[in-house]
Amino acid sequence: MNTITDTKYYMDFEQATKRISKVVIRTPLQLNLTLSRRYNANVYLKREDLQVVRSYKLRGAYNMMNSLAAGQLEKGVVCASAGNHAQGFAYSCKKMNVRGVVFMPGITPKQKVNQTRMFGEDCIEIKLVGDTYDDCSVAAKKYTEENGMIFIPPFDDPRIIEGQGTVAVEILEDQSDIDYLFLPVGGGGLSAGVGSYFKTYSPKTKIIGLEPEGAPAMYESLKAGHPVTLENIDRFVDGAAVKRVGDLTFSICKEVLDDLHLVPEGKVCSTILALYNEDAIVVEPAGALSIAALDDFAGLIKNKNIVCIVTGGNNDIDRMPEIKERSLQYEGLKHYFLIRFAQRPGALKEFVNNVLGPQDDITRFEYMQKTNKESGPALVGIELQNRDDYQVLLDKMNSYHIDFSELNKDDKLFGYLV
Repeated sequence: MNTITDTKYYMDFEQATKRISKVVIRTPLQLNLTLSRRYNANVYLKREDLQVVRSYKLRGAYNMMNSLAAGQLEKGVVCASAGNHAQGFAYSCKKMNVRGVVFMPGITPKQKVNQTRMFGEDCIEIKLVGDTYDDCSVAAKKYTEENGMIFIPPFDDPRIIEGQGTVAVEILEDQSDIDYLFLPVGGGGLSAGVGSYFKTYSPKTKIIGLEPEGAPAMYESLKAGHPVTLENIDRFVDGAAVKRVGDLTFSICKEVLDDLHLVPEGKVCSTILALYNEDAIVVEPAGALSIAALDDFAGLIKNKNIVCIVTGGNNDIDRMPEIKERSLQYEGLKHYFLIRFAQRPGALKEFVNNVLGPQDDITRFEYMQKTNKESGPALVGIELQNRDDYQVLLDKMNSYHIDFSELNKDDKLFGYLV
């Protein structure tokens, strides 16, 4: 089964499937009853979080490395990755007994660093460089040239794209009648590979790419008509947060994506929590993107066959407090204020008794001036039971003449104080 794109590269997905079959698990395509009932549709999850390295990235890394000549492998290989590509790369190095060097951003979750080290063991060396994938990628490519090694990119290579596209081969073998396919977009390797295969063998399927709202690299590139480099990104959805997509992946994605949709990071967090609480599925932020978008397409997908690719499950437990916090803020249930209480006895007690509702909870209270509590403002975090209670809270604060500032609506102050 060969697919050719306008990039002039042949991609043999069937051969790639055979090439990687010795190391890659054929992950299940599962009908999810919870989501199917919610959207009145048949919602299938392609569970790449159950892959041997808990993400689809192993497919592309191993496919490319296995395609290299023995003489090239002897020189050693290098990669740059925010985590999942690094793990697939490290696992491949161990399986093939190849020396590898992994460059990762300094902010990579410890869980992903430790997993990478575990998969690669004595075959790899890890270097933590820069604050983003793009920073460590520059360092990795320089190191590759200086040491005469081979660079294994995370997305912008036809052999990587070909390997990621094997996800599509498995999906269509398990379910040939698919109306909508939802998949995350980071650098574009998965969407380019899966999109190319679907456009050839299931052209009726609408392919919806999803990016995090804070890192819309492909979105802005498609709008501009060429790859663009973003100055700043929100790195929270680290598996899909890049400043610049690949040149090759862009040229393919602009042809195969039917739509590209942005998903708020807070919505991603709410989806992570729902999947865990309702179905005991552990996903990382990028892995939740495809499911997080379903609310925005509820009318279109009704009575349809839907596939969401769950790209990974490498979620560091240390991130859960931040995930819950972002979810509560997105759902309108967590709010922060600077409150200047009247300087008289009982002012705080009156606030608690008269202003807060019976189900409202103070989750944070901190005087901003440690040595002048009598006249300084207090930082107050309040968690509500219902979104509609927020307006009630504001009305009560105004009626009792509380002097306050809403921090949730001031990005600069919020980032500084909260």
